[in-house]
Amino acid sequence: MFFRLFTLGCKVNQYETEYIRTSLLQLGYMESLPEHPADLVVVNTCTVTAESETKGRKAIRKLIRENPNAEVVVMGCSATHNSKSLLNIDGVSKIISQKQDIPDFLRSLGLTELPNGIQHFGERHRAYVKVQDGCRIGCSYCIIPKVRPTLQSRSENNVLEEIKTLSQNGYHEIVLTGIHLGHYGVDFHNSDKNLATLVRRIVEMQEPFRLRLSSLEAVEVSDELVDLMLQYPQRICPHLHLSMQSGSDEVLRRMHRRWLAEPFIRRCEEITARFDRLALTTDVIVGFPGETDEQFEETCRVVERLRFSKIHIFRFSPRQGTEAATFSDSIPPPLQRIRAARLAEIAKRLRINYATTLVGTTLTVLIETIHGGTADRYLNVRFQKTVDPKIIGQIREVRIAHALGETLICNIDNDE
Repeated sequence: MFFRLFTLGCKVNQYETEYIRTSLLQLGYMESLPEHPADLVVVNTCTVTAESETKGRKAIRKLIRENPNAEVVVMGCSATHNSKSLLNIDGVSKIISQKQDIPDFLRSLGLTELPNGIQHFGERHRAYVKVQDGCRIGCSYCIIPKVRPTLQSRSENNVLEEIKTLSQNGYHEIVLTGIHLGHYGVDFHNSDKNLATLVRRIVEMQEPFRLRLSSLEAVEVSDELVDLMLQYPQRICPHLHLSMQSGSDEVLRRMHRRWLAEPFIRRCEEITARFDRLALTTDVIVGFPGETDEQFEETCRVVERLRFSKIHIFRFSPRQGTEAATFSDSIPPPLQRIRAARLAEIAKRLRINYATTLVGTTLTVLIETIHGGTADRYLNVRFQKTVDPKIIGQIREVRIAHALGETLICNIDNDE
């Protein structure tokens, strides 16, 4: 029996697809080559934007055409949000509308003992480890709390065992992820366990890997977590992704964000002051309904003040089922594009400036190809000469010779 998997969306979706792959391989299934039709197709969908839902439907129909005799199973957030309409697609065999039903689906295929986690992460050299699910924050533009409302954290021991296996299988960068990572442990009632206590246990492991944290809210970066990052600089990447979305208080209020601009700025500055050149990255939505030119300029000023090393820029698009989709004062797409382009120019300049500050420093790099890899500070690194393919996947210390735009250039010794 042959299977094929297709994934759209976030790191959590990618992790959950890997869990399906692990389970199917355990059952004796084999992953089909592109030219070989599969017997089972699993599509893991995303619903964060209307565009992602459209991409999911196109992918489902394409896979049905390419695998005409396959059982086609659709899972993920879009399957939760629009299960009936997806089931009406000719050729779809089954919808897993709730992620809690994944074990029952696997048992229906004959799997008697469910895996406790994943052992591999495809052909990548870093592995995502999902430690938490669910979000209840309720930002006005976001559909995710409606499709993943239940907070659920994995046990520390389960997470550690999975990381140990992944490290032993050659994954030397582990990325902790969740639907709302900062809420790890919130569902452990009457417990003092939280993200910082989990991270402490992870960095005290003996296996050779470095740890990266995925997106957090600034309020969730505790002093204890910062202390750990400083205490274990070779284990925890000096990189934090703190979601901002806007630098305008009025826009933040309409977004139902928890922090206004000044407290966000203050916390970011408190954190960065404790590090030597911390990589601080963020998300920004431009063109939110009602955003004025001045409010957009407020965002630009905050970005300049905090000197983010990378910014993920999103043009607002209304998501049916969210409060923001009902707002009438939408920003015309041409103006959204102008604002996004201006912010992208600022972001590129800041990223180049940040890269320049790292020239002459020693960083750790995850070697991903014979030509380069990714630095602990989340910048691309290019080698001055190609390396032996045998060292791909390893982490090495390198001295940055110079920067070419936002790319760091270095030499590396194959025999280290």
